[in-house]
Amino acid sequence: MMVPPISRFPVPALDQLPEDVRSRILAVQEKAGFVPNVFLALAHRPDEFRAFFAYHDALMEKESGLSKAEREMIVVATSGANQCQYCVVAHGAILRVRARNPLIADQVAVNYRKADLSARQRAMLDFALKVSLHAAEVGDADFASLHAHGFTEQDIWDIGAVAAFFAMSNRLANMTSMRPNDEFFLMGRLPKA
Repeated sequence: MMVPPISRFPVPALDQLPEDVRSRILAVQEKAGFVPNVFLALAHRPDEFRAFFAYHDALMEKESGLSKAEREMIVVATSGANQCQYCVVAHGAILRVRARNPLIADQVAVNYRKADLSARQRAMLDFALKVSLHAAEVGDADFASLHAHGFTEQDIWDIGAVAAFFAMSNRLANMTSMRPNDEFFLMGRLPKA
């Protein structure tokens, strides 16, 4: 059986990439044990690769009132709503690992309203979905609801920024037909040996 391509656009060879892009990809490979296809697909345009991952890291790796698992919940829920296979699969794997819960990603991707979440997390995802799908409708009542659940203004910015960034990412992944790595499907589902 032939393996489908990871992107409908050309994927450059590592040795043909600018040094900083190649180094970033090799560092990810060292840490993860494989290269997530998003790195290879976006390397097609090095300037955009740099900008994408700089903003990704600014949102997803910083200290925040949201846990890293909660940020991944936002990605999985909004990516499910945007029908982005790559992001649901890849970030679902990261969510399972960060939440230490093999069930949570599937629940959140399909219907977070039925998932085993706290009321606070549901409110967070309600807002994230609104930003992702209906940003023009965001208003004071949305902020009041989040404040009632203990979210600060900075937390609300983080929720909205993660949702907005991944709305763009979902569209880019769908446009390129980005294929999730097989490694993601089992990550965080079984205890490590």
